[in-house]
Amino acid sequence: MIVITAPTGNIGRGLLARLLGSGEDLRVIVRDPARLPDAARERVEVVVGSHGDAEVVDRAFEGADAVFWLVPPDSARTPAEGWSGFTAPAAKALAAHGVGHVVGVSALGRGTAVAERAGLVTASLAMDELIAETGVAYRALANPSFFENLLEEVDSIREKGVYTDVLDPDRKAPLVAVADIVAVAARLLLDRTWTGFADVPVLGPKDLSPNDLARIMTEQLGLPVRYERESLDDLRSTLIGYGLNEEFVHGIADMKHAKDNGLDAGVTRTADTASPTTFEQWCAEILKPAFES
Repeated sequence: MIVITAPTGNIGRGLLARLLGSGEDLRVIVRDPARLPDAARERVEVVVGSHGDAEVVDRAFEGADAVFWLVPPDSARTPAEGWSGFTAPAAKALAAHGVGHVVGVSALGRGTAVAERAGLVTASLAMDELIAETGVAYRALANPSFFENLLEEVDSIREKGVYTDVLDPDRKAPLVAVADIVAVAARLLLDRTWTGFADVPVLGPKDLSPNDLARIMTEQLGLPVRYERESLDDLRSTLIGYGLNEEFVHGIADMKHAKDNGLDAGVTRTADTASPTTFEQWCAEILKPAFES
């Protein structure tokens, strides 16, 4: 039995679709079962509720061999509350039910100096330690930023030909497609011969800078796209103005600052850490349809 958390989100939805044909028994934790695809509702066991709720995870983890763990960012909480606080009931349930294997969505940077003040990433890495302390075999998917983050910029790209971030325009860093994270998670959940605690970096096929992204989007979308860098202070002011928890906002800014200072640069890309989806391919398959819709 594999338990999937956040099965209607970008990663969980893709993972559920991939595992449906695996022959494994599947159980999902979901607040609103109506958001599940019809095919999934007919073939999986559904536990209704939040996977941050102790009673819910206690029911969901009973008899489970493996769990896919993803914490949905909660802008109403501090980073520590949002990751370790949210995960604490699950950690107790994992130990109580003797779950053997957990695959979690995490981040790059473990063991680096900048990771100690990397905001949301620091919180995610602390969550990994909390899970590992239960004694389960744990694989933390150590991800850089996602291509999918650019979907938030579609309106600005369409209307102004501009996308913004706070990173140095020429800083190259790994980036990854959600589909590649799904593929690695599925492989680990179906294998379950691994033991202990380790990071599994998923780095995409090559490092890219913000200016590289703008150039490729220009080519793929057929209109000029340029990158504009905003300041961390402007980012903080904008997000606090939206009503987000101030500590959470500072966590975002600290993460961005750490990424601009090499947080994601500490892992060498090899055949094992690279993933296949290029930014060009992602633009053609995901960004362009969103842009044209």
